Amino acid sequence: MNAIASIKAEDGVEYRPSDAEPFMNDRQLAYFRGKLLAWKDDILRESKGTVINLKAETENHPDLLDRASSASDRALELRTRDRQRKLISKIDEALRRIEDGSYGYCEETGEPISLGRLEARPTATLSVEAQERHERRERVHRDD
Repeated sequence: MNAIASIKAEDGVEYRPSDAEPFMNDRQLAYFRGKLLAWKDDILRESKGTVINLKAETENHPDLLDRASSASDRALELRTRDRQRKLISKIDEALRRIEDGSYGYCEETGEPISLGRLEARPTATLSVEAQERHERRERVHRDD
């Protein structure tokens, strides 16, 4: 298992947020903060490896196919790194929402986002219903 956060209760059992407790109580906020920070650390650790790989791949290949393959690999690494940079930004935004008390609530409706959705996508800012409406609107505008 990677470094994604787990909070152990006094009895040593791993903590998982539950609908049976008050929504976004201190324990849930600590759980999601830990999960987000661990995720960010994993991404940063991976990105350091990317930088090392890119520096190591600066050699000039005499074979045209090797050079093309190397350029393609480098482009893929850079696209991945850009996606990771954007994800870190979303993680930082989620951490700010934890600090200001808005984490876990839909930006569109103000209603709680389900714990299952937050567990699967801790950077979520919309409830499932609001996200579906948003995606339907995007599809309609794209079809125009």
